[in-house]
Amino acid sequence: MNVIFVVAIALIAGLFFLLDRGLKAIERGRRRRVAAMRLAAAASRAEREHQQRRDQEEVSAALTNVLPAIAKDDGRGPRKVA
Repeated sequence: MNVIFVVAIALIAGLFFLLDRGLKAIERGRRRRVAAMRLAAAASRAEREHQQRRDQEEVSAALTNVLPAIAKDDGRGPRKVA
């Protein structure tokens, strides 16, 4: 009778151990899915921003081809007026 009791306790302890490992694996999988979704959203947002920046640069380059840039001061200092 004592042997059956010890075997039953060991079996129950083993089942609790397996249950704990299973729950931890499920939680780890959930955290990884959430992290993957966040990463995908951040990558999508970064790609959109990069595309907008590239489009703005193209528009700016096209505008510069049509209208020349304003010449910057050549460093001679302020002009003196009589």
